[in-house]
Amino acid sequence: MKSCLIVDDSKVIRKVARRILEDMQFKIDEAEDGRMALEACQRETPDVVLLDWNMPVMNGMDFLDALRDQPLAKRPVVVFCTTENDMAHIRAAIEAGADEYIMKPFDREIIEAKFAQVGLV
Repeated sequence: MKSCLIVDDSKVIRKVARRILEDMQFKIDEAEDGRMALEACQRETPDVVLLDWNMPVMNGMDFLDALRDQPLAKRPVVVFCTTENDMAHIRAAIEAGADEYIMKPFDREIIEAKFAQVGLV
């Protein structure tokens, strides 16, 4: 079973994403900020990280930079999932090492399509 770390400061978003991804047969872990997510990745590297941009403590971009600097056994796929929907943010995320980009609000169809594009389903 593939694993996904959902990183978002919104409990509602984490709950919605969890429900969708569990239906897609993913094992789920959650973090409410980038620092907690980095700690989770160091304990057990997920196959994919569904990542919000704007969070307290450590935002999504800072997390992504820190994640890519980690000596992890495998490189998780990172899919940003955020309200930041202008081309400058999308370009910055991809250049920083994100594999794909989802704009909120999202649904199962969008997640399935993006995960398929990066080879997860």
